Amino acid sequence: MIKKSDLYKWCRITAEELEHHKEKKVLLRIVKNAEELGMVMASDLVEEIKKANAQDREFRLIVPCGPKEWYEPFAEMVNKDRISLKKVICYHMDENLDWEGKLLPKNDPNNFRTFMEQFFYGAVDEELQVLEENRHYLTPDNVKEMTRIIEETDIDYTLGGWGQDGHIAFNQANRNPYVAVSIDDIRNSTARVQQNNMDTLLALAQRGMGGAWQFMPPMSVTLGVKECMKAKKIRVYSATGAWKQTALRVALFSDVTEEYPMTLLQEHPDALITATYETARHPISEHPDWEFGGIEK
Repeated sequence: MIKKSDLYKWCRITAEELEHHKEKKVLLRIVKNAEELGMVMASDLVEEIKKANAQDREFRLIVPCGPKEWYEPFAEMVNKDRISLKKVICYHMDENLDWEGKLLPKNDPNNFRTFMEQFFYGAVDEELQVLEENRHYLTPDNVKEMTRIIEETDIDYTLGGWGQDGHIAFNQANRNPYVAVSIDDIRNSTARVQQNNMDTLLALAQRGMGGAWQFMPPMSVTLGVKECMKAKKIRVYSATGAWKQTALRVALFSDVTEEYPMTLLQEHPDALITATYETARHPISEHPDWEFGGIEK
C-alpha cells in the first residue's frame, strides 16, 4: 500500500517542477490547456500514420473513446493534408455495458461505438476513412477473439488516457475486499467483462452527467493491460484537471502497484504521458501552510 507520507511528498511537487523532476519514472510532457493537448495528441497520431503510409505498411492502433477535443483536430489534420487511413487497423479499447453486461442503446450518451462512428471515423472525409473491416469493436461476445487477434499481431500504438485511480482502458484498481488481485494479475490481464468501481462511476458522473450516477453504465468490457502494453509506443493524455492530479503523481514517482495500474507504464520502453498544466497542478503543492496529522514536512 502506498504510504501516506510518500503520497504527500509527491503531491507537494509543483507543476513547474514536475516535467523535469529527476525522480520521475515515466516521461512527462506538460501543455498549456485542453485545446493545445488536443492538437498535440492529433499531431502525434498523424505523424505515426504518415510514417506508416510512407513505408506502405499497416498501422495497428489501440484506440479509446474520445474525448471529442482529441478527435476534432485529428480529423481536421487528416482532411486538410489528405492523409489516407485505409491501412489503419483499429482495435477499440473498451465499451460501456448495462447492469446485465449487455451493450447500451445506440443513442445512449455513454455508447462508445456511437461516439467513435460520429467523431473519429465519421468526421474524416469518406475517401480517407478507416475501412469498415478494419474497425474492431470490443463487445461482450468477442473478448476471447480480440485477445487472440492482438496476441498474434504487432501493435504499433496505444492511445489512451487514465482514470482517477490510474486505470488504463477500464483496468481499474481492485476495490473488492474478497478478491485478491496482485500487480502480476493486472500486468497479465486480458480482455474481459467486469463491474465498474463505484469511485469510477462517481468520477465519470461528475465529469459528464452532472453527478447523476444513476445514468452511468455499471459494467464495461475492456482490453487488458497485457494487450494495451503490447504496443511499440504508448501515449496517454489528460486535460481533466483535479480528477487526474493524484494519479499522475503516483504514476510518475511510485513503484508499480495494483493500487494504480497506470504505474505499469514505467515498465514500457516507449511510454509518454501528456498532461495539461491544470492536470499537472495539485492543491497540496500550492498550500505549504496545510498540515495533515501524522505527516512530517
